[in-house]
Amino acid sequence: MRRIFLPLAAVPAVFVFATPALANEARVEARGGVYWNSGLNQTDATAGIAAGYDFDLGTGLFGGIEGSADKVLASGTDVYWGLTSRLGVKAGANDKLYVNGGYTLQKGPNAVHAGAGWEHAFGPVYGKVEYRHFFNEGGLPDSNSVSAGLGLKF
Repeated sequence: MRRIFLPLAAVPAVFVFATPALANEARVEARGGVYWNSGLNQTDATAGIAAGYDFDLGTGLFGGIEGSADKVLASGTDVYWGLTSRLGVKAGANDKLYVNGGYTLQKGPNAVHAGAGWEHAFGPVYGKVEYRHFFNEGGLPDSNSVSAGLGLKF
């Protein structure tokens, strides 16, 4: 079941090479939120940064890629490095709804992740809310995060 999400990470790359550039945009953001692992009865705050690029896939659709670094704000935790793709719809002139999937690397067991989000633009600035579920490797219980971000697109 966990390997089903890995092909999702390659979906935007296929469209990038098959679709001419229309209204592509790069983005950078800072974000924060909460991370929890119910199997370990653990909840902690998170903070992170991300950079990505969205590709216009025609009327109403987009795909994108993103690299991120997130830190669970608890002692003894390392930075979680993420590579994520997203695929979504433009829900109006300023809104994007999307699903995402990718892989998270860390010092301990890695994780496949999948989630969904909403992004709203205020000119070149945007805000977003996103949920991710982490399918942890190494026999660890799965975990989740909800984050809010503020970024700049250009």
